[in-house]
Amino acid sequence: MDKSIHFKGTTVLTIEIWCVGGLKDKYWKEACAEYSKRLSAWVQIKIHELKERPLPARASETEIKASLEKEGICILDALPKNTYRTALCVEGRQISSEQLAKELRQHLNRGVSRFCYIIGGSHGLSEQVKTETNDKLSFSKMVMPHMMARVFLLEQLYRAFSILHNGHYHK
Repeated sequence: MDKSIHFKGTTVLTIEIWCVGGLKDKYWKEACAEYSKRLSAWVQIKIHELKERPLPARASETEIKASLEKEGICILDALPKNTYRTALCVEGRQISSEQLAKELRQHLNRGVSRFCYIIGGSHGLSEQVKTETNDKLSFSKMVMPHMMARVFLLEQLYRAFSILHNGHYHK
């Protein structure tokens, strides 16, 4: 059964989250599952995990950069075409929950129906990935584990759609 919504004439609304690295701990998995389930009332949600490239324990900056570049190529090759792409990175814009909802509404009203959010691994994202996205967002100037970023993104997307649908979640 299709639980996705149609918004102002758009086709099925899809949000894809592309992550480098997986969730190891049960509590991260459960939190992601809960917010994904809540979001599924309004959108089709897809989460894709790409393998993080292994690095030596004391990797040099050169090794890290090379690894990020290879991960970046894999990410860009995997992303579907014709999507609105947002990289989550520390140098991105910081916005409020209300602003996220407002921006989603603007995109939806312009006919955007497919969004990709990209979360890097423990060393972030390559410059190429950041350059080839439509937007860059940051949740904080503080660094957080990519597992937490995934939960936070899902929660904020749920909050934004709750705002758009006049739900009671956002107070």
